[in-house]
Amino acid sequence: MPKSLTNLDLDLVRTFATIAGTGSFTRAAEILRRQQSTISLQVQRLEIALGQKLMERSPRAVRLTSEGETFLGYARRMLDLNDEVVSRINEPQMHGTVRLGTPEDFATRHLSDVLARFTQAYPAVALEVTCDLTLNLRERFRKGAFDLALIKREPAAAQSGGIRVWREPLVWVMSDRDFRAAEGPLPLVVSPAPCVYRKRATEALDRAHRAWRIAYTCGSLAGSIAAVRARLGVTVLPKDMVPPGLHVVDGAPLPDLKDTEIALLHRDRLSVPARRLMEHVVKSLG
Repeated sequence: MPKSLTNLDLDLVRTFATIAGTGSFTRAAEILRRQQSTISLQVQRLEIALGQKLMERSPRAVRLTSEGETFLGYARRMLDLNDEVVSRINEPQMHGTVRLGTPEDFATRHLSDVLARFTQAYPAVALEVTCDLTLNLRERFRKGAFDLALIKREPAAAQSGGIRVWREPLVWVMSDRDFRAAEGPLPLVVSPAPCVYRKRATEALDRAHRAWRIAYTCGSLAGSIAAVRARLGVTVLPKDMVPPGLHVVDGAPLPDLKDTEIALLHRDRLSVPARRLMEHVVKSLG
């Protein structure tokens, strides 16, 4: 007799994908509203069903095994199809408004497809998306202006709350290579303080004993890029957000820049549409 096929429990699959997306059993438990012990047990049940070890867990990190990496792609496809079917059949009339705040550069590069898939699944839900600096997003979120807010932060600030959804390697960006040999203080194009990228740039230059000056300050991504193209100075951007025509200096002769991260803040009491968007963003970006 041929071996019978295993029917995977999608509840277990969702738990696995959420842990993989957040990098944390604790954060996954918060999102799924379950005890951490329940989350751990669900992963064990999934591993038993598949007959493979999917995750290696340590006090500081969660790492997928090679089998876990392979399974994650299938898991996300299974959940995408499941969620689309459920949303179309069980929640076709779900409506309301979700207010989302996000940094402009991150929204431009990464959110378009994520939000498009959400609106396809929930066409009656209206999204109000506001792009602003992280400082302003934090303050407006605190005052209740947003249901959800994506913010830039230092990795060490993870204990301050929010769900980590993205890790960004940062690089120096300039109009051409002439700045490498420029004499005098390095001219910087930055966002208004306080800004994670601005702080990262100035602290890295200070550690390297490289003189610098603020040459241009602009709160707009488009404005900052235009200033760099006009040779007003160099700036710092995530590596995958560097537009064509600008040059990347990843390391020497300028100092290395450590990664930063994007976190998702959410209100304690969310409407059903807002909770669906939160789950969708975490799953998609993870």
